[in-house]
Amino acid sequence: MVETYFWSQENGTLHGQRGRLDPWRLAWAAGPVPAGADPVTPREALKRLAASHALRRVPVGIIGPKEATAAQLATAEVLGGLIAGHGLQLLCGGKNGVMEAACKGCLEAGGLPVGLIPDEEWHFANPYVAIPLATGIGPARNALIARACQVLIAVGGGYGTLSEMAYGLHFNRPVLALCDAPPVDGATVCADAEEVMDRVCALVLERAGDDAGLS
Repeated sequence: MVETYFWSQENGTLHGQRGRLDPWRLAWAAGPVPAGADPVTPREALKRLAASHALRRVPVGIIGPKEATAAQLATAEVLGGLIAGHGLQLLCGGKNGVMEAACKGCLEAGGLPVGLIPDEEWHFANPYVAIPLATGIGPARNALIARACQVLIAVGGGYGTLSEMAYGLHFNRPVLALCDAPPVDGATVCADAEEVMDRVCALVLERAGDDAGLS
């Protein structure tokens, strides 16, 4: 069953079938929907919570190849901007290609993209990473990205992306795929960036308070 959400303009709060959302704890508290609350989509809900600066920045990962096509780069840049615009936190590998395009879109939309780079020094990150974190562990950092993110978005990719997708599914993270991402059982194939964001926002709210997800 698809959950319906309501926004109380008077209280600046989001409500659903499980009650009122605590946007910092990302948990639902039992209670009625206030009179006069307006129905909103998940995307509208997150935008309003982000505008109120009440929403905790849930990490969403964009993964993909360093050698990317023009279409993959364009899609990643759009997605980076959408993630920032919905009050979510972009987390990626911080290098080139899809990662750089996503960081560019995020930074230009007012976000602070985080890069978990495989190198030993932060300055190996691409120029759009606002918070570069040098792991010094090489490709093993793929597991950290998959573990840290609550949703993974694969924009194209090869073996490295495939490993991150597999890790994400192993960690019970939703994995969304587009732009010729590697086919993986359990990943949801999306047509474009708009469908991805519809699904990301719905997942953030659906999994709020879920011990398997955003607890």
